[in-house]
Amino acid sequence: MGPADQLTVPQTARLGEDTTTIVRWSGGKAKAGKVPFYTLSLEDAWPLLVHCRTHQRGHEACQFWGGAALVALQLVADGRLEPTVTARGYDAWRTTDPGPRQEQLDALLAAMPPEAHARAYTSLGAGPLMSAPGHLLSELCDAMADVLPRSPGAALVTGQAAFADRAPQHVPHMRLLSPRMAGQPALSVRLSLRLELDAATATGVRAVAQVHDTAGGGSRVADAESLWRAAPASNTPDATRQRESLDALRRAARAWPPLARLLEDPSRPGALDLDESEIDDLHGDAVGRLARVDCAVHWPRDLVRELAGRTVIAPRPHTAAPTRLLGADQLLDFQWRAALGDDDLTDAEMNVLAEAHRPFVRLRDHWVRVDAALLRRVRDRHLGQATAAEAVVCALSGSARLGDSSVEVHPAGWLADLRTALTSAGHTELADPAALKAELRHYQRRGLAWLHHLTTGPIGGGILADDMGLGKTITLIALHLLNQEDAATSGPMLVICPATMLGTWQREITRFAPTVPVRRFHGPARTLDALPTDAVVLTTYATLRRSTGPLNSPPWSLVAADEAQAVKNALSGAAGALRKVRSRSRVALTGTPMENSLADLWALLDWAASGLLGPWPAFRTQFARPIEAGRDTAAAARLAALISPLVLRRTKTDPGIAPELPPKTDTDQFVPLSREQASLYEAVTREALEQIRAADGISRRGLVLKLLTSLRQICNHPAQYLKEADPTVAGRSGKIDLLDALLDQILAEGQAGLIFSQYTQMLDLLAAHLHRRGITHQVLTGQTSAARRDQLVERFQDGAFPVFLLSLRAAGSGLTLTRAEHVFQIDQWWNPAVMDQAADRAYRIGQTRPVQVHRFVADGTVEEKVLQLLAAKRETADMVLGAEQLGLTELGDDQLADLVALRSS
Repeated sequence: MGPADQLTVPQTARLGEDTTTIVRWSGGKAKAGKVPFYTLSLEDAWPLLVHCRTHQRGHEACQFWGGAALVALQLVADGRLEPTVTARGYDAWRTTDPGPRQEQLDALLAAMPPEAHARAYTSLGAGPLMSAPGHLLSELCDAMADVLPRSPGAALVTGQAAFADRAPQHVPHMRLLSPRMAGQPALSVRLSLRLELDAATATGVRAVAQVHDTAGGGSRVADAESLWRAAPASNTPDATRQRESLDALRRAARAWPPLARLLEDPSRPGALDLDESEIDDLHGDAVGRLARVDCAVHWPRDLVRELAGRTVIAPRPHTAAPTRLLGADQLLDFQWRAALGDDDLTDAEMNVLAEAHRPFVRLRDHWVRVDAALLRRVRDRHLGQATAAEAVVCALSGSARLGDSSVEVHPAGWLADLRTALTSAGHTELADPAALKAELRHYQRRGLAWLHHLTTGPIGGGILADDMGLGKTITLIALHLLNQEDAATSGPMLVICPATMLGTWQREITRFAPTVPVRRFHGPARTLDALPTDAVVLTTYATLRRSTGPLNSPPWSLVAADEAQAVKNALSGAAGALRKVRSRSRVALTGTPMENSLADLWALLDWAASGLLGPWPAFRTQFARPIEAGRDTAAAARLAALISPLVLRRTKTDPGIAPELPPKTDTDQFVPLSREQASLYEAVTREALEQIRAADGISRRGLVLKLLTSLRQICNHPAQYLKEADPTVAGRSGKIDLLDALLDQILAEGQAGLIFSQYTQMLDLLAAHLHRRGITHQVLTGQTSAARRDQLVERFQDGAFPVFLLSLRAAGSGLTLTRAEHVFQIDQWWNPAVMDQAADRAYRIGQTRPVQVHRFVADGTVEEKVLQLLAAKRETADMVLGAEQLGLTELGDDQLADLVALRSS
């Protein structure tokens, strides 16, 4: 490193001009990342580094190099430096034997932090390697020695002006000068070491000295032994070459002391038998030190292969894959395996390594270097065991917890085949079943192939989480028909769904699979007697809780949980009853696999995928808490890798799906409060905050929820909050005024609309208002019977009435209402997935016209502020298909007051 060379140092005060990739140790793994850096010349950098050291400031790597710079200053002050010429022919100053300063250098090396390894290099036949600590320290000392002496006074020492100029001078005519050689002619030879494999030595490796004739351009090379043992006449070229080669050997021995053995032996041997420590040294610092005295080291090609290691989870020999993972008692082994290139070594080859007593072993026609640490791992390579289900988790996520650390694992055997099959299942297609009276869309056909592959394999199930309206129902019907074509998968299918969707399922099966018998197991006369083997049985979650015994009797080929978010609470009665129903395979159908938190996803997969995610406490510790509380993107990435083969998630905006749907426009309609609404809002807020400040615990949370509910009702209409029996509606609410204007416009154009509200009181108020205005409408709530519900849906689709008032909870899923071009969301449910499902009643496959979604938001109120929180919630949901809790009841008094304060405008 010359004076014009530059040292890259981190800058905290000013950002860098460029970025570079660094490696940090994080979470038990080395992780690469880009950081900015600023470039300084060494002349400017070393005072900064010394300042870091002397004042104990900055990163410990900066302090380390500051200490190194101080030792380099001391070496220069001691006069331990000499001029020389680099391999490229430039003048340079270099440090010589550090003498008593060696102890300081050794102490520095022992304290070198990992971050101080600032540079990587590439070795022949291997990937990036880190520079040896001693080599880096030696380079800094040489660089300091090259910078500091460059002044006009330096010419007095060397007698050469080139070594005084701050700019490096190209002096190829000079050769490796030192103070005692100043004024003497350049050497006509140089030395190198050729490493050879020799089975007669203890380690199998020896170093042979070679002499290069530099006067002839370095093209003539001979073993040094023949030159050293000759007795040429004095003052002949051969005598000069012999003397100079011995001088070169003495310089090389000062750089690497083991070579002194060649000088001490009177017979002047030209080869040196190496021990293990010397071989290790030639893989590290010694090469750099020898290069500085112009002595190269040549490794044979057979020694460029390096062994790598990785953790593998593999079945025991001669064991087949289990047909089902749930309850499987097959154990798989965690093993540490060595690899040559991309290929794992066989057990026989691992045994050869384990018995090796040399640093080099012959494997697959190559000599490979084996260090002591690798040998220890080979001899103790059995790391533990895992059940088949646990092994699949490791294979899909790519990591496992062994002891106190998390390690990257690679599946082998049938486990690797299973992982490949699972991760590629979504990219295959099957032909439509012969009995299906419809043509599946291309993405539905891929979904069918994915479901069939997953349900017939050892895992036995998963989650079909397509957006509402993309055809989950017809895909499952096609799966049932496909299962009937094979005796191994045939049998009846049980579908559990909300009561309001029984009619939809029955109509869809009758339409698309008219040959399949359909039976409702619902109501007082329900029975499973004389059930056809290819039948589909429809039941509800409520019936399932009451009739688990009868529903567990038939040998179900498949159990499907539709709108599976209904059993997202694993402790609920419906979820417990669902787990008791035995079946060959299980599928959860839902557009929102995580409505509120990762607990929802865990509950669904714990049922559908044979408990692969493990118990909830462990899942919560490993994934849920770091992702939801800390936004841990690394944990989210691991979880996404684990669940991606088990959850098929497609949205309407995915490439290849969106072209089949017309455009959808979402508009936030901000409306002002009326004077009556604003007065009520401020009065309720003021009174409630006084009570909340005086309360704590459960009581406080209850008061917060009551306040939020009251404010939302006021934002809708004062009559809703005041519970007026026969209210005047018009002119008292900004939302009603806007709704009236929009309805007038769409009705004049012959269009239809859906009006959603969370509150049935608001729907009653709206129904009375529309009746007074003479607008034909109907209302669907949770009190609407299943038969009446189906009738209303059919009439709306047929154009019997243009405005449909719907309860968000009762009608936000499972309905097809594609006649509507407009969706009005009067009040926002504080979960964006639920609101999206409501919009999907109109925006789904079958819709041919553009859809406009109108979200009514009271301007300057809690509704507007929560809308901003929901935007962040959607971002978190995209990380792992989920959503984090808003946690409004846990806000402090000041935060809550800011949230509910009415903004003046």
